[in-house]
Amino acid sequence: MKQPSKQKLTWAVAVLAAVAVAAGAWWVLRPAGLGEGFASGNGRIEATEVDVATKLAGRVAEIMVDEGDFLTPGQPVAQMDTQVLKAQLAQAQAQVRQAENARLTAQALVAQRESEQATAKAVVSQREAELVATQKRFARTETLVKRNAMPQQQLDDDRAVMQSAQAALAASRSQVISAQAGIEAAKSQVIEAQSAIEAANASVARLQADIDDSLLKAPRAGRVQYRVAQPGEVLPAGGKLLNLVDLGDVYMTFFLPAGQAGRVHLGDEVRLIIDAVPQYVIPAKISYVASVAQFTPKTVETASEREKLMFRVKARIDPALLKQHMTAVKTGVPGMAYLRLDAEQEWPQQLQVKVP
Repeated sequence: MKQPSKQKLTWAVAVLAAVAVAAGAWWVLRPAGLGEGFASGNGRIEATEVDVATKLAGRVAEIMVDEGDFLTPGQPVAQMDTQVLKAQLAQAQAQVRQAENARLTAQALVAQRESEQATAKAVVSQREAELVATQKRFARTETLVKRNAMPQQQLDDDRAVMQSAQAALAASRSQVISAQAGIEAAKSQVIEAQSAIEAANASVARLQADIDDSLLKAPRAGRVQYRVAQPGEVLPAGGKLLNLVDLGDVYMTFFLPAGQAGRVHLGDEVRLIIDAVPQYVIPAKISYVASVAQFTPKTVETASEREKLMFRVKARIDPALLKQHMTAVKTGVPGMAYLRLDAEQEWPQQLQVKVP
């Protein structure tokens, strides 16, 4: 009976020794407790989320991607129904043609009025010549009447002819003025037609932009996280169709106490270890440090209370590294962030960068 008991005791001692060795190795190699030159905090991998939404109210005609698909910038992801917009576009294009025809008509009217003015000016020249002739004739007749070489009746007749020529000249000059007014009115119609063309063209451009915007595209590279709407649904302006995760902007958010957060600067190096893949050490850099404490008491009275002040910190993973491993990136997974507060200290062996 003693022999089995000794064997059990020996096995128990061996197991305890193995546990002690393993615990000692973990204690020595663990990343925590790295000294005053380092800080650490736990957090989760997060990424910037982007909603793909409609610009205008309308019916969803087609969604071209599924949840989990990887997208490139500018890739079409959904199509809204554009029948109404295309009808409005056709109407605006017809208004452009109508305004262009009106401009041509107005330009022809300007040419007509200018021709009428030229004719009126020619008539003025003719009437001026006639007036000069009648004035000379009247002067000669007046001289001869004074000498009693011609009867008074002839003088009266020549005076009447001269006054008639003066009236005709005045009338022809009025026609010139009237023709000039007609030209200005016709030019105003040209300007009005041109304005109508520009307004119609603006409507065409706006409607074409709305049609172009009805083809929704990925604003950046990423992965489809959710399909919020389905084909056939009617959405309001700004209605969401898809939720994307930008895998080029991935970071871990963690918290540090005030004493450590005050020593953190933007751009400081960080090492991330993800629980799911603890064999890798991922490099990152500080991209954000909160300027206001979290988990306050609002009014701090004692040193122990001050230790409760925690500041939110973001460590962003290099986009170039993310691009190489985009299909492996998962958000929401927990892990640890290790921050070097003293730039003169070397990273320990267990926190040297190790990526696949």
